[in-house]
Amino acid sequence: MPKNLLLCLFLLLTSSSTAMAQASKQIRIETKNTTLILSVGEKERLYQTYFGDKLAQATDYQRLPTGNHEAYVPAGLNDLFEPAIRMVHNDGNPSLELRYVRHTTDAEANGQTHTAIVLQDPKYPVEVTLHFSAYAGEDVLKTWMVVQHREKKPVVLSRFASAMLHFEAPHYWLTQFHGDWAEEMRPQEAELTSGIKVIDSKLGTRAHMYQAPHFMLALNKPATENEGELILGTLAWSGNFQLAFELDEHNALRVLSGMNPYASEYQLAPNQPFETPAFIFTYSHQGKNLASRNLHRWARQYGGVLDGTKSRLTLLNNWEATFFDFNEQKLDALIGDASKLGVDLFLLDDGWFGNKYPRSNDNAGLGDWQETKSKLPNGLGHLVQTATQNNVKFGIWIEPEMVNPKSELYENHPDWILKLPNREEHYYRNQLVLDLTNPKVQDFVFGVVDELFTKNPTLGYIKWDSNRMITNAFSPYLKNKQSNLYIDYLHGLYKVFERMRRKYPHVPVMLCSGGGGRVDYGALPYFTEFWASDNTDALERVFIQWNYSYFFPSIAVSAHVTSWNKQQSLKFRTDVAMMGRLGYDIRVEEFTPQELQFSQQAVKEYKRLSDVIWHGDLYRLVSPLETSRAVVQYVNEARSQAVVFAYTLRPRFGEEYGRVRLQGLDPSRQYRVQEINLMPGAKSNIPENSQTYSGDFLMKVGVLASTASASALTSHVLEITAQ
Repeated sequence: MPKNLLLCLFLLLTSSSTAMAQASKQIRIETKNTTLILSVGEKERLYQTYFGDKLAQATDYQRLPTGNHEAYVPAGLNDLFEPAIRMVHNDGNPSLELRYVRHTTDAEANGQTHTAIVLQDPKYPVEVTLHFSAYAGEDVLKTWMVVQHREKKPVVLSRFASAMLHFEAPHYWLTQFHGDWAEEMRPQEAELTSGIKVIDSKLGTRAHMYQAPHFMLALNKPATENEGELILGTLAWSGNFQLAFELDEHNALRVLSGMNPYASEYQLAPNQPFETPAFIFTYSHQGKNLASRNLHRWARQYGGVLDGTKSRLTLLNNWEATFFDFNEQKLDALIGDASKLGVDLFLLDDGWFGNKYPRSNDNAGLGDWQETKSKLPNGLGHLVQTATQNNVKFGIWIEPEMVNPKSELYENHPDWILKLPNREEHYYRNQLVLDLTNPKVQDFVFGVVDELFTKNPTLGYIKWDSNRMITNAFSPYLKNKQSNLYIDYLHGLYKVFERMRRKYPHVPVMLCSGGGGRVDYGALPYFTEFWASDNTDALERVFIQWNYSYFFPSIAVSAHVTSWNKQQSLKFRTDVAMMGRLGYDIRVEEFTPQELQFSQQAVKEYKRLSDVIWHGDLYRLVSPLETSRAVVQYVNEARSQAVVFAYTLRPRFGEEYGRVRLQGLDPSRQYRVQEINLMPGAKSNIPENSQTYSGDFLMKVGVLASTASASALTSHVLEITAQ
């Protein structure tokens, strides 16, 4: 019996002679530890034969049966379950047959390979190409589909999955992530049962507001952090998505991922390629931690996050300090506070624009991107100059995809707005959505960014927000192609992002969407980081950041010290924010001398250790989902330095914590344990503090990362350094 029975996905019984006959048409897609095998079978159809651990003997792959799970099932023929693609031809025929024609595999940089498999319909001039990129060192696979045709008139696509995967296991445990504003990324795990489970979004933009396009699928039994076989998958798409998990009468599982076909019967013109977003996934037979590290390394190295191997800026944001109530003098003082704190940048948030309709609340001004003269008589240029004089950079907030009805933009360009004819306008946060299917609107949105840099060439940072989903969905530009709206809107948005990055390739830009409403690897290649949630309560952020860490590296997670919950100590709030890209959104002038001294030292410590936090391997050691504390560890590639964050949440009366075994160290090296981020005058009560231990000891015996009688909402940060 093979080692990974579950992920043996598909040793489905057909004759070995059939398998051997097709051996010459076997397509092997491999990483360092994982193999996906596709084979050509009866009637030149493509089948998924195997997916799991790489076999030790390459010749053993020739012994695999072809199986009976078609790799990319079209609708309309003899398959009885959810199809990957559905097309209606010019003559009204709603069927598609896909036969193997050829494939190529090309080696690319850093051990990456790209495989393209061409399938064609024998009766209609339709071609589907399945693409697979394999990232050897990271054990990550990426797959997408391109379809085009040469029929005389447009065809209609009503299904268009990016990926179809098949699994054979006794049981399947699905972990999905859901939420809302201020409660993002809440996990739910359940065993899949017969029938189909669908996770989807119909929100257009800010599509992840309720459901996230990420999942974990464990085979046989629920996976733990360090044990169990699972697939960790995510869709690189910022619009309507659909994840479907269908369990058939033989207990075989079909998993489809891609754009949501809801209200999206796409009219595809002849000779126009239709490309789906990528589905990115990794396999682990050693639990969730390994799967996360695979995906983190891929994201940093291959552009899943922009400039993932580089550094990030610490910052002070004015939002929670002033909200809309500020003027030039108040901002000058806050810029001075940023310098005093020791951060790299001051970020001016919402409320700086609009003159006919000044932006003094969220009811007006959105879309009119001129400085409000009553607030900023000398414009943004004065603030940029003030920042330069204080040795910090200056950043700015924008929300260029949206518009207030009370704005000059709305008055001048009513045809630029998504809204239904003959219906009342529907507002969310007093906003409407601009029609990004329209090239003129794309020019306008890009122009918002471009003009800021043209007028202020030393501008150092942008926070790009998106606070609204799409309702009243109708595009004046698309006219009789309204079913293309949801897809073409995202294509238009990505075109704007691409233009921005062509002209400003490395300017740091935060991806914000009313919190975490748009966090995916479709948008993140254009952004250096994302805003995880508007909820900055440190206790809540422990859970939110923990759950994001399954899919996204810490360098991409913006985390700020704020006054959301002043009952929590400043140290606890700071230690939680240090898990990601550290920032502040707080009134520094209200700090006590002790708090200011602590914060200044914390910024210095963070900058000193940031390379480990941003680029190191993450190990989730103790889960807040299962206990009353959380412990995470980052280890650099050389295994010479590690940082441990331990958070005591809300322990029960009399509850005591045992030792925590560290991971990822070199067992033969000696490491010094030192608690950092202490308040001025405080002494560590960690028994191992300032002591030296072998890596073997720290991984087998562990440390008391939290004191035996730790009180609620306290924290410790341990630096582990090889001697």
